[in-house]
Amino acid sequence: MAPWVGAAGYADAVAATSSSRKRSLAARSIAPRTSTIKILDLFAGAGGLTAGFHSVDPRFESVRAVEKDRAAAATYSLNFGPVAYVGKIEDWLAEASVPDVDVIVGGPPCQGFSTLGKRDVDDTRNFLWQEYAQTILKAQPQYFVVENVATFLKSPQFTRLVARTRGNGKLRNYTLQATILNSADFGAPQARKRAVIIGHRRELDFPGFPEPTHTRDSYMTVEQALKGVARTVERTELFDRWISFDGHQLPGVFTSRELHVTRYYTSTSKARMRHIPVDGNRHDIPNELLSDAWKNHKSGSSDVMGRLHLDRPSVTIRTEFFKPEKGRYLHPTEDRAITHFEAARLQGFPDDFKWAGTKTDIARQIGNAVPMALARAIGSRLSNSIPN
Repeated sequence: MAPWVGAAGYADAVAATSSSRKRSLAARSIAPRTSTIKILDLFAGAGGLTAGFHSVDPRFESVRAVEKDRAAAATYSLNFGPVAYVGKIEDWLAEASVPDVDVIVGGPPCQGFSTLGKRDVDDTRNFLWQEYAQTILKAQPQYFVVENVATFLKSPQFTRLVARTRGNGKLRNYTLQATILNSADFGAPQARKRAVIIGHRRELDFPGFPEPTHTRDSYMTVEQALKGVARTVERTELFDRWISFDGHQLPGVFTSRELHVTRYYTSTSKARMRHIPVDGNRHDIPNELLSDAWKNHKSGSSDVMGRLHLDRPSVTIRTEFFKPEKGRYLHPTEDRAITHFEAARLQGFPDDFKWAGTKTDIARQIGNAVPMALARAIGSRLSNSIPN
């Protein structure tokens, strides 16, 4: 798959380094053999990327994760061991030692780039890639993977990242390629387009981007993903359990299956949902049940208060999937939004994956995760590039 070129800086980088790459091609090699592939996970969240990597090769071993969200760090630790640093990456770099690793993975916060946000060019979260770059310098990995929203590849920040791999830039010992991948193309029951950047030391070969395994005719569907999941849901709250983590008490531990909880709906909300047919949306709601805001906005997204389509992948699962007014998050046939368990299924998390945090905490962890099918596809490329 050819790399997606979305920024002038990246195009310039390709042109400027092409001749030097040709000269050094003969000197390129595969990574040295190893029985363990050490991973450092930045902005780790619940560990979607790591979970995908671990599922394709037992050699992948998480030696450190950095995550400022305490509940997400607890979830990560429950599944991958007590390796999470709870705090900002800036503090971690200042306070702790950075381990030598083979691979760095991570998705810097994307709210500053997201088309759903204000896209504030001065949003401080836009610049956390610099801490990622600083970590590369300290850890000296063979490979690194950056995952972000597609618009990141058109940002000044991406251009600056590329510039650091050129000339006398601080990352001159590395080169990178970028593309946009849709998780549905790799077996996820969810359409989610993300920018994926794979970097590697210059003396190593580029591992390549994963080739799609599915097409529109063979995409995994919502119906397949939710097979065996009860349609009727009675519980509205998580079980009353608590764990101690990082000196705090957090709700948990819950398996994915135990996240099959709904929310309280008013009689008006229930009436609205009853009028939305299979594949329908807010435009099917009678005028007398619409809020004044909706009455005044006849146009706009047809995904709002929309039902998921059974026969195709879901829309992108975001952090507020439990709110029907936030998108096409109504169950295909039931008069409710999808549950946390159903969202976890659509993201590819195993039914026995362990979670910590409140309902809102866990929803954020699920919505921010990389679909496991996409993570597996990327992990396979790196695994194949590092001999056993």
